[in-house]
Amino acid sequence: MASGKVIVIGNEKGGTGKSTVAMHLIVWYMQQGKMVASVDVDGKQGTLTHYIQNRANYATMNHINLTLPQHIAMDIHEYTSEQEKMDDELAFQYTIQKLKNENDVVIIDTPGADSFLFRTAHSFADILITPINDSLIDIDVLAKIEPETLTVKSPGQYAQIVWQARQKRASQHKSAIKWFVLRNRLPSSNTKNGRVIWKILEALGKRINFTPIPGLGERVIFRDLFLKGLTLLDFGTGKNHTQITAASIPARQELRNLLISIGEKVV
Repeated sequence: MASGKVIVIGNEKGGTGKSTVAMHLIVWYMQQGKMVASVDVDGKQGTLTHYIQNRANYATMNHINLTLPQHIAMDIHEYTSEQEKMDDELAFQYTIQKLKNENDVVIIDTPGADSFLFRTAHSFADILITPINDSLIDIDVLAKIEPETLTVKSPGQYAQIVWQARQKRASQHKSAIKWFVLRNRLPSSNTKNGRVIWKILEALGKRINFTPIPGLGERVIFRDLFLKGLTLLDFGTGKNHTQITAASIPARQELRNLLISIGEKVV
């Protein structure tokens, strides 16, 4: 029986490219021959769910074979009692454990807002990837920054959520979360702001135990890929797939670097 690792894509802030990162990881693991399950905790907005549906539709319309994960979408409820909350947590725990037993990898995409299931999902993470935009506004969820000196004053709200998830895992005698903060939607040129962000993340990572890594650049290609349900990994993989373009080459290298950064062996 499999006992798959769980990768959570999490950030308390929306618009950081979580679902794009999640989908690329899903497809990469499937291309490695892994059994993959995906969970969309943001059932109402359902960006990852729509991405996967687009992929299925594109494959059907074009009569091609595209791999698909075992996918589950979950809604966040408004609880009227503590018992309802406990019932939802037990149901969520059962679902994730079942997916772990049936798959090599379980990838959970979380909403861009705090909730009970948002926090519960984080406690399952063997690997946590937190995409952030390259701005001090996004860093605020990780830490409060002194504006004059750009030094870290205290952990932010999201960092505290991760700390609580780590404490919960420790109490259950589970392995520690490997936390990666991913600078996502990067500009094409190396800027002073980017160097400042990287310096802050390196200092903050040592303080609250995460590893900063570079992510994917800001490119129009990702919007086009979403509508078709495709990823950079679907380029040039067969005669029925999209052909490699000049725009996709640097993006594919960024994805390769991301995978290597989280410890995957990439040929």
